[in-house]
Amino acid sequence: MEEEEEAIGYLDKVLEDEDDSEPGTPTSPVSPFSAGEKGERDAGKGLEMRKLVLSGFLASEEIYINQLEALLLPMKPLKATATTSQPVLTLQQIETIFYKIQDIYEIHKEFYDSLCPKVQQWDSNVTMGHLFQKLASQLGVYKAFVDNYKIALETAEKCSQSNYQFQKISEELKVKGPKDSKESHTSVTMEALLYKPIDRVTRSTLVLHDLLKHTPADHPDYPLLQDALRISQNFLSSINEDIDPRRTAVTTPKGETRQLVKDGFLVELSEGSRKLRHVFLFTDVLLCAKLKKAAVGKHQQYDCKWYVPLADLVFPSPEESEHCPQVHVIPDHELEDMKMKISTIKSEMQKEKANKGQSRAIERLKKKMFENEFWLLLNSPAIPFRIHNRNGKSYLFLLSSDYERSEWREAIQRLQKKDLQAFVLSSVELQVLTGSCFKLRTVHNIPVTSNKDDDESPGLYGFLHVIVHSAKGFKQSANLYCTLEVDSFGYFVSKAKTRVFRDTTEPQWNEEFEIELEGSQSLRILCYEKCYDKTKLNKDNNEIVDKIMGKGQIQLDPQAVQTKNWHMDVIEMNGIKVEFSMKFTSRDMSLKRTPSKKQTGVFGVKISVVTKRERSKVPYIVRQCIEEVEKRGIEEVGIYRISGVATDIQALKAVFDANNKDILVMLSDMDINAIAGTLKLYFRELPEPLLTDRLYPAFMEGIALSDPAAKENCMMHLLRSLPDPNLITFLFLLEHLKRVAEKEPINKMSLHNLATVFGPTLLRPSEGESKAHLTLASDIWSHDVMAQVQVLLYYLQHPPISFTELKRNTLYFSTDV
Repeated sequence: MEEEEEAIGYLDKVLEDEDDSEPGTPTSPVSPFSAGEKGERDAGKGLEMRKLVLSGFLASEEIYINQLEALLLPMKPLKATATTSQPVLTLQQIETIFYKIQDIYEIHKEFYDSLCPKVQQWDSNVTMGHLFQKLASQLGVYKAFVDNYKIALETAEKCSQSNYQFQKISEELKVKGPKDSKESHTSVTMEALLYKPIDRVTRSTLVLHDLLKHTPADHPDYPLLQDALRISQNFLSSINEDIDPRRTAVTTPKGETRQLVKDGFLVELSEGSRKLRHVFLFTDVLLCAKLKKAAVGKHQQYDCKWYVPLADLVFPSPEESEHCPQVHVIPDHELEDMKMKISTIKSEMQKEKANKGQSRAIERLKKKMFENEFWLLLNSPAIPFRIHNRNGKSYLFLLSSDYERSEWREAIQRLQKKDLQAFVLSSVELQVLTGSCFKLRTVHNIPVTSNKDDDESPGLYGFLHVIVHSAKGFKQSANLYCTLEVDSFGYFVSKAKTRVFRDTTEPQWNEEFEIELEGSQSLRILCYEKCYDKTKLNKDNNEIVDKIMGKGQIQLDPQAVQTKNWHMDVIEMNGIKVEFSMKFTSRDMSLKRTPSKKQTGVFGVKISVVTKRERSKVPYIVRQCIEEVEKRGIEEVGIYRISGVATDIQALKAVFDANNKDILVMLSDMDINAIAGTLKLYFRELPEPLLTDRLYPAFMEGIALSDPAAKENCMMHLLRSLPDPNLITFLFLLEHLKRVAEKEPINKMSLHNLATVFGPTLLRPSEGESKAHLTLASDIWSHDVMAQVQVLLYYLQHPPISFTELKRNTLYFSTDV
């Protein structure tokens, strides 16, 4: 398919300077083109992206036509038998099942036959908007198909149950493979093929989006494609009107003599599902409530789900907890996906406000953000907080922060020191107590950022560097460690953990951590005594059995924190003083790559220079760190996510830079998180990203393509376009990360987690390139970083990619339509 290779000529031209540059000379990020040339170049690039989109769509259109052919194939023989004495199906049944399939086939065959020669004989004057406009104008046939779809499926299912011959036919329809495919046929069920036309309308709409994005506004196709997109979107919305009414929630009346000590929103695991509850701790009772629906004009009320008198309340020990329901933990990649959606919506809202957009549009975005944040709030907690009533019933809350769990437990235990009586509330007493909750509550809003006022601080985005120095004030020797928690998306999560300092009253950790902040406003430090008693260890992975010795919290004041110098502080907690230092690096500062002034080491030196000097395909540092992680760190919980000690990472950096002969000895003795941190640091300090500055815009555009076949073409071509040292190193790292993800049940690192850690490290442009991308800190996260994560995730989820196959193939076509 030589003509296909010409389709991506623009991307090849971009690379011509790469091979001519001297080894070790950083290529200038400044465009060598004049403004006029640059405009022409951008227009040319848009047309080449159109070719990529169209060639991918054409390949999937061929597959779709083959699927429709496979569906039509049994129709003629079935019709022929319908008039015999032994019909398989009646004519009415055949008409119902295959309704409008012939018409749809003819429409797409004509479209394909018209589009194919235009794509194969591509030049800048090619127009095809009229073809898409005509295709969109024939969507009435699809409307008829969609209206009949449900009854067609039901008829096919009934006929399969009553007729064995038809069942055999409908279970294995043979679909012809694409012209260039090795597979001649694949077997597909009739039910799956009947869904294809519905799926196809969505696919065509996505392709129109992609084409418009890469079609200049003054191109003759532009208005035609706009018209086709408008028709397609109107059609889609007419068949997708499944309104999801939002449940209204809220509360009511008078106070009462009992004093409210603490209240807040907690997630309860009830009958196997997560429910958001408002929990009220009174002086003698813990009450769990939910907001009731209120009729118009009526007061809002709480509905009591259960209560436990504090005299009857006990906290089950870990051994007793074994009989409690196990916690179903939501996979990290689902949580990360939701965070990305929320960040995108935030960014859209900021743009609407900046452009003084319509208040209705802003309200719609706010509502969507609330729904997504609510889902995150409900599904992210995983630390069990168990409550038991002596009279038999147990309850399970899930929290995201051990600090929060400790606060609830301590508040209850303080009240239990008083002389409390057991009691049973009458229905009237319970009604009065529940009614008082609305007036007495101190927490009014669900803790999501969409509930914040516009003038509230958005929090910090960037990296907080914290050194945990030491602690004093322990009365007796113990095995001690600290954890650090920060808030993001409305809840706190644990971000770092020091090593255990054994048998001491004055631990000296002196460990440095780099913590990513996502709209954070507070830092919490918790000090624990490590439990080594195996009888107390719970089977539940999320149970924390270590004893909290003290805990404290400080506000992250943007003015105080945002300095280049370390700021030293002390948190006092329960008679214990923990000494720590911190400094903050904003996202725009952390986006800088600094080339090394010396060319002798490996950090900050171009990868082509290092591989040429070493006479290797993959830099020695990459091979050694990966080998060590696979040897003894592949089952380490949070590998690549947990911060290594900064001083250890700097020590490893120094020995690799000096090519010290003691590297291997040092690696074998070093903490595995420090080795993982060294590998990340190496890629982060490359003078330009592994996937290169000049291809960065193309990666961003490729990952944004909606059509899978076009995306496949583009993403594979971009890999082929990388310099060999970059490509071979990337593929080497890719296979390693896949092996790490295979151990996800043990190490908790999914492909998505690894993409989140490595995506920005491998793609983030060097300083000169990134200046054009910098806006608000939260914008950077939601747009650039989100796309960088998605690029790496695309390759991680892709079947194995070999260097030789990649270089041999000119185009990849997806067969998954």
